[in-house]
Amino acid sequence: MKTAHDLVAAAKARVQEIPVTDAEQAIREADVLVDVREADEFAAGHLAGAVHISRGMLEFKFSANPALQSRDLNMLLYCKTSGRAALAAAALHDMGYLNVRSIAGGFDAWVAAGKPVAKPEIPSFE
Repeated sequence: MKTAHDLVAAAKARVQEIPVTDAEQAIREADVLVDVREADEFAAGHLAGAVHISRGMLEFKFSANPALQSRDLNMLLYCKTSGRAALAAAALHDMGYLNVRSIAGGFDAWVAAGKPVAKPEIPSFE
């Protein structure tokens, strides 16, 4: 019986992970930066310019959104530590997307490297 760790390891063997040191350049080159964490994680802080599509809804959101239909989009994915992003990248490859990469170490590695974190603006009611 396979474990979640086994599935992540298999996904990581199939997808390209980029080191956090190369992430800023990869973000600039990406057509879309996707945060596959849960909504509460995204709300607590995310990479600037990222769109939120949780791992659980990924295939459905990509299938339903005309802006995400092109199979040659240059996509960069991330999650908390890189497991969900690897699984998501493997799923997108299986759907026929050609240019999908993920950030090794995910959001935690980004923060540990001292990179900037964006947070949704809370409206002021003054």
